[in-house]
Amino acid sequence: MLELGRMILQFAVVPIIAFAWMHYKMSQGHAVDIAIIKTEFALTKENHDRQIIDIKEGLSNIFKKLDEIQRDMHK
Repeated sequence: MLELGRMILQFAVVPIIAFAWMHYKMSQGHAVDIAIIKTEFALTKENHDRQIIDIKEGLSNIFKKLDEIQRDMHK
């Protein structure tokens, strides 16, 4: 009876506990990876938005200058 209990513990319970522990550690690592990716995405989006604003301001300035040139040519 004791031998049967030992074999069940050795070949069933211990591997299941080891698998559960490994799965827990992997999922924790994935949570950290996801948090890092979210932070990188937020920074990239912020930089992209800033660059788009700079481009819009630059185009606005160019069009203002072109309007001034066009007005000066009509005078």
